Amino acid sequence: MTIQDFPSRRDDPAARKFGTFSYLPPLTTEQVKRQVEYMIAKGWACGIEHVEPSRAADTYWYMWKLPLFGETDAAAVLSEVELCHSAHPSDHVRLIGYDAKRQTQGLAIVVHRGVV
Repeated sequence: MTIQDFPSRRDDPAARKFGTFSYLPPLTTEQVKRQVEYMIAKGWACGIEHVEPSRAADTYWYMWKLPLFGETDAAAVLSEVELCHSAHPSDHVRLIGYDAKRQTQGLAIVVHRGVV
């Protein structure tokens, strides 16, 4: 009996998963907006990160500016996400909700997948 060698998902950057939402079809702009509104309603600070697809699983992601502490306008957050994406079009872009009360991330979703 021989053991079949299966390729690892780690070898295929396009197949990598980055949390719960990455197992779903890509979120629409309206769905991303609802997630931002949820983070704001919870009082979480929204942050944006980006990284090259080839390094997404191996290192820390780069922070895009500082987290948007005290921001209450979802459109302003989404505008910053689009600025990050236009500045780094081939990178993955992730939106994070920082929960200051629990001192952890309350939510992290990849809103743009980079070019592999």
